[in-house]
Amino acid sequence: MKKTMTWLPRIFSLLLVGLLVLLSLDAFTENTPLGYQIIGFLIHLFPAFSVLVCLLIAWRYRLVGGVLFMALGLIFTIYFGTYRSISHFLMISLPLFVVGVLFMVSQWWTGGKNNNHQAINE
Repeated sequence: MKKTMTWLPRIFSLLLVGLLVLLSLDAFTENTPLGYQIIGFLIHLFPAFSVLVCLLIAWRYRLVGGVLFMALGLIFTIYFGTYRSISHFLMISLPLFVVGVLFMVSQWWTGGKNNNHQAINE
């Protein structure tokens, strides 16, 4: 069960990064020069990069990562206005809150150990 609680938030956050990368592909349109499309794509990738940075921090420091994911969920809710549409909130912001809670529960479930090698091997 400790392995599950260690890997579940990590897998969910990787899936969320994949979803955000997939959503950023809308930067490619037909009647726009390729240079502008690439710049737009890189700008659209910023949310995925921010989730990935939080994941890299949470991989080692689960409690800090959990707080970061919760803060990122709040930032996404306000900045992207996902509070206006329940479907947008459920698809973009809620997974960040869930992953944040899962990282915090993972920290508690494994006895507060920050050493991932011990939590993975148990």
